[in-house]
Amino acid sequence: MTFKDFNFNQLLQDGLDTMGYKEPTPIQKQAIPIILEGKDLIACAQTGTGKTASYLLPILNKINEENTVGINTLILAPTRELAQQIDQQIEGLAYFTGNSSIAVYGGGDGFNYEQQRRSLNDGVDIIVATPGRLIAHLTSGTIKLTGLKHLILDEADRMMDMGFYDDIVRIISYLPEKRQNLLFSATMPHKIRELTKKILHQPAEVNIEVSKPSVGILQQAYLTFDEQKPKLLRIILKQKEYKSVIVFASRKEIVKKLASSLERSGIEVEAFHSDLDQAQREKILMAFRGKQLQVIIGTDVLSRGIDVAGISLVINYDVPPDPEDYIHRIGRTARAETTGTAITFINQKDQRKFARIEKMIEREVPKIVLPEGLGDTFVYNPLSSGGGQAHGKSPHKWKKKPKTSTSN
Repeated sequence: MTFKDFNFNQLLQDGLDTMGYKEPTPIQKQAIPIILEGKDLIACAQTGTGKTASYLLPILNKINEENTVGINTLILAPTRELAQQIDQQIEGLAYFTGNSSIAVYGGGDGFNYEQQRRSLNDGVDIIVATPGRLIAHLTSGTIKLTGLKHLILDEADRMMDMGFYDDIVRIISYLPEKRQNLLFSATMPHKIRELTKKILHQPAEVNIEVSKPSVGILQQAYLTFDEQKPKLLRIILKQKEYKSVIVFASRKEIVKKLASSLERSGIEVEAFHSDLDQAQREKILMAFRGKQLQVIIGTDVLSRGIDVAGISLVINYDVPPDPEDYIHRIGRTARAETTGTAITFINQKDQRKFARIEKMIEREVPKIVLPEGLGDTFVYNPLSSGGGQAHGKSPHKWKKKPKTSTSN
């Protein structure tokens, strides 16, 4: 199957040909026909599967075929970074069609808000927005969405995690009842199901391997005490020439401290966290995309908010709090049929959390022997939530618990 089989508008197809897009991904094969038919859709797909194009292409096609006037489509995204990436992808796909879009997000100063207001008044086909800033424009009367044809929620589970449920419901009150609704999410927790009942009408469902990492990712782990982690990180980053590296830490205080430590070791690194303003974030991401910056350290805001090709290594400095977060973090590497490495540092108290990850992905992640000079490690015990004794440098093999066990 190729993109030509969808019979897109010729101008849209010209854009695909120019960008070298030939064969659709699994999510695109399943979602595009449903969207072209005008049906509501729930699509469950992990990051890196091509989900953004799976809704942008049919929507752009419909805009051009129907010659609609005014704001046609609203796309809600959890972070400004994702909103910008979607906006940039629209710009690329719509190069020949001439469709317009704008990314609406918070941060910056009053000039940024005023610039958005003027652009919205000038008129666009597609708005890509974070919920908070969109509400500000709606309540001030800057935009009217009474003629909207399509509502898209991207990374809906992430928006729920960030507390946007009430904001989304409020935004929907400004929209016409008759519209096409598309919801894309990596997971389908109860809160998402609750939301779908409020906004979707007899939706079709597409599910593309939610809980499995890409086969191109080499997954590894180290059993390490917290005091060993900074030195282990420096050793890994220096022992091999990784061109692009993302390090995930649990808190921004750790992010800042690690970035300073690595800088003193001569490693090119930037800390990416919520204290940065928008201009600083964009500068860091631009340098990282351009391979002028080797390492970014950040919290989970990066796991879904960055789309960079060619990331060779992801390091989980801390075990992520939820198994699905692990999928999103390591999904930053091995994208578009490339390969990559994901390394996780497991301390004693995080053993049980990592065992849940291994259970979800249905495989054991190899435990690598600590480099010389770092000292002893401990026996891996998935039933443990802490404690234990040092036990040389030979990691213990993970073993499945008996079926009669009720603990996890």
